[in-house]
Amino acid sequence: MGGGPAPLPSCPRRSSNGARVPSPVLARDAHISGGGADGSAPAPAGAVFRSIAAAAVEALRLELETYPKPGLVSLVDSGSHDDMDAATFRASAAALEPHFAELARAGAAGLEMARLRRIGLAAEAAMRGATGGVNTHRGAIFGLGLLVSAAGALAGAGPFPAGAGPFPAGAGPFPAGALGAHVRARHARAILDGPVPLDAPGARARRAYRVGGAPAEAAAGFPTLYRVGLPALRLARRLRPGDEAAARAGCCLALVAGLEDTNLLHRGGLDGYRFARAAAAAFCADGGVGQADWFARAQDLHRAFVARRLSPGGAADLLAMTLFVDRFEAGFETRRGALP
Repeated sequence: MGGGPAPLPSCPRRSSNGARVPSPVLARDAHISGGGADGSAPAPAGAVFRSIAAAAVEALRLELETYPKPGLVSLVDSGSHDDMDAATFRASAAALEPHFAELARAGAAGLEMARLRRIGLAAEAAMRGATGGVNTHRGAIFGLGLLVSAAGALAGAGPFPAGAGPFPAGAGPFPAGALGAHVRARHARAILDGPVPLDAPGARARRAYRVGGAPAEAAAGFPTLYRVGLPALRLARRLRPGDEAAARAGCCLALVAGLEDTNLLHRGGLDGYRFARAAAAAFCADGGVGQADWFARAQDLHRAFVARRLSPGGAADLLAMTLFVDRFEAGFETRRGALP
C-alpha cells in the first residue's frame, strides 16, 4: 500500500431528494451493526477497530516469538540479519497499531485501495521512525494491512459481538475464507494495477525471476495462507497439543516450503531459494513437529539458513497473517469450498 495519510470522509452527504445521509465512518463510530449471536449488544465501532488492530499486533508479536524459525529474527537471535533484532521488531509492531486501527476503520467505510495505500505509507513511515530506518514489517503492512481492512469491512456489515474478542482459535465471528475472499473481490484489480516500488528488493526479484510475489498472493485472496498456512497450523496443533510455539514453528516451515518467497530469491538467488524450499519440505515430509527430535532438526535448519544468509521474510509475514486469520475466521475444515 502507498501514498500519504489522508483524512477519512466525514462531511455530510445528500440523497437524491436532498435528505442528509450520515457518513459511513461516523455511523460506524457509534456502533457496529447487529450484535452477537447470543443477543448481546453490538460493540462500539471504535472498540472493534482497536481490537482488530491489537489482534494484528499480537500476530506480529507471536511471529517474533516463534523459534526455531529458519534464518529469521526471534527472541533467541537475529537470524541472518545484522541490522535488526527482537527489540527492533517490537518497536516496529507497537508503532503500527494505530495505523492498523485506521485501516480497519477505512475497511468499514468501504474506502478504495488508493486510500488504503495512503494509510499504508503512513504506517511505513512510522515503522522506519521507530526502527531508525530499518524495514522490519513492510510486507506485513501490505498483506496483514489488507486483512485488517477486510476485518473492518466485515465487522461493519455485522453482526459483531460486544467486547470484540479475543476469540478462540478457529472460532472467530467470520466464515471460513471470508477475509481473503473480501480482499480478492474488493481490491484484486487495484492491487495488480497499483504502483510498483522499483527500488524494493521484492519488486526487483519479481521482475528478475518472473514470480507473482506478495501482490499476486494478495490479489488472489491469499491462497497460500488458506491452503498451506492454516492447514499446517492446525495439523501442528494436533501433533503437539497445547504447544502453540511448536504449532507456529511447524506452520512457518510449511510456508517456507509452499510459498514463492521473493525474499529468498533476493538474498539467495535460485540456488538459495531452491535449497530453502526443499529443506523445509523435507522437514514437513518427515513428520514436521510430530517428530520426536523436531526442535533439534528445526534448529539445524535455522543454522543452515543463517550460514547461507537466507531469510524467508515472506513466510514470516504470512505466518503472522495466518495467525490473524485463525483468530477471526471459523474453522476452515467445515467450509473448504469457500476458500480461495
